[in-house]
Amino acid sequence: MVQTELVEPENPGKLQLVVVLVEPQGALNIGSVCRAMLNFGFTDLRMVNPQVDHLSHDARLMAVKAATVLENAHVFHSLEDALADCVLSFGTTRRFGRYREGLLHPEEAAGRLFPVVQEKPVALVFGREDKGLLTSELDLCQHFITIPTDENLPSMNLAQAVSLCLYEVSKVRGQTARRTYGCEKLASSEYLESMYQHMRQSLLNIGYLDPQNPDHILRSFRRILGRSGLNDREVRILRGLFNQIDIYSGHKFSRKSLRENNE
Repeated sequence: MVQTELVEPENPGKLQLVVVLVEPQGALNIGSVCRAMLNFGFTDLRMVNPQVDHLSHDARLMAVKAATVLENAHVFHSLEDALADCVLSFGTTRRFGRYREGLLHPEEAAGRLFPVVQEKPVALVFGREDKGLLTSELDLCQHFITIPTDENLPSMNLAQAVSLCLYEVSKVRGQTARRTYGCEKLASSEYLESMYQHMRQSLLNIGYLDPQNPDHILRSFRRILGRSGLNDREVRILRGLFNQIDIYSGHKFSRKSLRENNE
């Protein structure tokens, strides 16, 4: 399996919505997702370690006239790579509990992402058919979506879930919703993840995080900062704070100290 590289969209005026499937297990589901995407005018499909041949006969059979979406899909080795250029990511989950607070219904999520997706890539992330998304994968998403299904059968078919979410985005587009979200300055997922890793190490160095379970508190920071919609400048400011923490904890030399040592 070869990892593909992302390219700039040909039509910058088109909604830059990305559908990401994490380890999809059914070729029929993948093909159905392609058809649903093209039904609503979306073509950027990304898959993380698909468990089947996404170009198989079964997948093409269900894609029907959306075969181009299937053939142009990008395949990645990790979710982090698949989201690298996205400024917002919405992970889907049906499970409630710790680290999964503030769940949005698809309509709410569509209203929140629409002003952003007109200018920058935004991802809808869907998990495995049997297990969904892992907590570590949801860590890479700034917002969570849950579909309000009945408790007798809460889990939806993958393609149906994708269709429902895309319908809500298309509905907002049809209503020409315009909501300011500062999308032109939002930091990319890759830039944010680099900051979180720096933050993790700095807070470990000063004993703020429990070395046995550092992600427990860090996930709360991810939720807090994710809701803020950080831009590049704000990320730089936070990393400057962590740099100062590193200096005062003895894990990094300041520029002044380096100059004095060199003199």
